[in-house]
Amino acid sequence: MDMQNPLLNRLFDAGILIDTGVDGLYGRSGAFEDVIARFEALIDTFGGADNAEPIRFPPGMNRVHFEGSGYMKSFPQLAGTVHSFCGCDKDHMNLLKCMAEGEDWTKGQEATDIVLTPAACYPLYPTIAKRGPLPGGGGLYDLQSYCFRHEPSKDPARMQMFRMREYVRMGTPAEVRDFRESWMERGRKLIETVQLPVEIDVANDPFFGRAGKMLANNQRDQNLKFELLIPVTSTAKPTACLSFNYHQDHFGSTWGLKTADGQVAHTACVGFGLERIALALFAHHGLDTAEWPEQVRKALWG
Repeated sequence: MDMQNPLLNRLFDAGILIDTGVDGLYGRSGAFEDVIARFEALIDTFGGADNAEPIRFPPGMNRVHFEGSGYMKSFPQLAGTVHSFCGCDKDHMNLLKCMAEGEDWTKGQEATDIVLTPAACYPLYPTIAKRGPLPGGGGLYDLQSYCFRHEPSKDPARMQMFRMREYVRMGTPAEVRDFRESWMERGRKLIETVQLPVEIDVANDPFFGRAGKMLANNQRDQNLKFELLIPVTSTAKPTACLSFNYHQDHFGSTWGLKTADGQVAHTACVGFGLERIALALFAHHGLDTAEWPEQVRKALWG
């Protein structure tokens, strides 16, 4: 047992998370899932009146769309692809022999047309672009999906497979900036409702390589990304549980998204890391939800 991760150990011991033997890949108990379901309902109370269009994509996306998104230019270290056996009987026998001898049996696997979804919003942009120009006033979409990022860690707040709830706004620069500013305030109030400590700070994505350092600096300098931070496994390095991102015209230009008057659409999103928020609740309020503070229970369970 890893004594450097007391929260993860306690979650395992209590059966709230289930150890699969792979860092960052965990089973979830009914209690854990109940907290996430209740928190998603709380999100709805803060965002439901906006009448966002709900769309739910699977945890895999079209590989052609993934390639067109430019994700591999910035985050190749995080991507996950789906490979499958596509051989003949002889290839199958060789595969079984490799497995029996403890050798690498994956060499014969071939890439499929599916890539693991890196963020809930990625399948949205080509989908909306196919519809044609946005309606007057732009568009607002409510998403939730399992996502994958290849960054194995013993920090339970850094899972490889996790759920992301997002509201995505498309429209003019003013419309999407107003959306983001509104949600930065709403997000703070939402988290304070469940009595968690909150800090919002400018941030950057984990761009890859030397060129990525310049992209990260530009992102911070332009205040394109903010994160709502909550201490989960560390008070010195709190965990990003919500993100508020202004993409400018990146996805609009990439996918040909247009406003009603033919301008390139800008986009912004607010993303909720559902597992991270659940972990924060367990870390701050204890492993028995029946013992959580009355105000927190009232906010989540009514």
